[in-house]
Amino acid sequence: MASTPKTVSKKTVKADKAADPLKLAGMKAVIDDACLAAVSNSTGPVDPLNHAAFLKRLKAVQSKFPPVYEQYYVEPYIKTITNLGQTKFNQVLKRDPKRESDAGLMLDLGQAILQHGEGFAKASTRAFQEFISDLYDGFLSAEDRRGVKQPDLGVIPPLAKWGNPDAGPYTWPVDAASSFGVEAAVVNMPPANAEHGLVAWAALGHETAGHDILHADDGLQAELAEMLRTNLAPLGQGLSDYWADRIDETSSDVMGILNLGPAAGIGLIAYFRGLGKAYGQPAKLGSTGYDDDPHPADIVRGYLAAEVVALLSFADHTAWAKLIAAETDKDCGTVVLAGKTITAAVARKSARIVAKTLVKGKAKALENHALGDIQGWADSDEAIVQAMRAPLRDGTPLPPTPGGKKLYAAHLVSAAVMEALASGQNLGTLQANLIKALNGLHDANPSWGPLFIAHPGQMRRDYFVPAALRRLQRGS
Repeated sequence: MASTPKTVSKKTVKADKAADPLKLAGMKAVIDDACLAAVSNSTGPVDPLNHAAFLKRLKAVQSKFPPVYEQYYVEPYIKTITNLGQTKFNQVLKRDPKRESDAGLMLDLGQAILQHGEGFAKASTRAFQEFISDLYDGFLSAEDRRGVKQPDLGVIPPLAKWGNPDAGPYTWPVDAASSFGVEAAVVNMPPANAEHGLVAWAALGHETAGHDILHADDGLQAELAEMLRTNLAPLGQGLSDYWADRIDETSSDVMGILNLGPAAGIGLIAYFRGLGKAYGQPAKLGSTGYDDDPHPADIVRGYLAAEVVALLSFADHTAWAKLIAAETDKDCGTVVLAGKTITAAVARKSARIVAKTLVKGKAKALENHALGDIQGWADSDEAIVQAMRAPLRDGTPLPPTPGGKKLYAAHLVSAAVMEALASGQNLGTLQANLIKALNGLHDANPSWGPLFIAHPGQMRRDYFVPAALRRLQRGS
């Protein structure tokens, strides 16, 4: 993917330095872009409702998948649908007319196969797939997961799928998908986000690095929830139960930021503001968290993002944490969580405790490691993001990464979001350039080649000779 960097004029360099994401000059444009995607009437491919025709289409594309997906996903799914037969297939559809339970899961699993196999929105689908594969594989890589066993569920990264725009980004985690015999999750995005609403891509860290990974380790979420109950108990006001009861969504927010850096935190704010505008509400974070909502209130999710970013190791973590907190403060009204009114100060204090618990807390399910031990965001990641912003903006070849570090899809998405927030210019072109760059990474992804490779992150040599001696051998 790397190529010789293009010569940049001094004028361009000066312009790049002026486009500081911390100034958020592009925030309004990013919000409008998210709103544009949210109001789109694009629904994606129609769900297949005829059993025989559905099976015929599935079998026609089976051989188009790489061996690892064919064995662990496509074959078992086709077998399950075959065994259902027309009568039971219809029963599933009739029992779940709103497609929110077993019928929704069944159709989404199948749509993921058909969309990849039949080439729906091909370039965007491949880019989407590369991004979520990168997020999933990063948590399983041999280098990052030293001393931590592999997850109990989930053999391969999730499959990407477009559809159900009213539901926004969502996932069917592997523990749900396994009821159909498959060993991977499905991640959904509204079809309009294939071309617009760039900041919604930052939400995929929540879905894939969050839900899909956290559901793959037996007992992890229960353990994290209990840690929250203990650490939040001194605050009172029902906050220990409030946060612990929403551990799935809360820990997924944390994981998204650990994998994408500050782009996921500030992106969350921009995305929710865009959705609010699309739904005829103020373009701001909501301050009320309802008792029946599995998500924490928008406002405390903003504070949580700030506190997680504050715990990251890159040099500008304090500046970004202050900015995210300040943006959250702008939207803060009377904070009501599950019917109880609390002050903004207490809300943020609870978020600080949650962040520290989930990032730093050692979990038995992770062999006494913390989530922050496995994933994080460092200066090397920030350097790559900064190096990729101008090429993604201008559509020029991607340069070599600083220090020869490996380029990941998460770097490209973060770079695109940061460039969007810095300038707000030509967001459609920026997203198209991002999709092209992600396709380049997907071309080189061994899991999508002819070999049976489940986790590219495991493909590394273990040396006997120490790294310092190897550098001497190379003369570097």
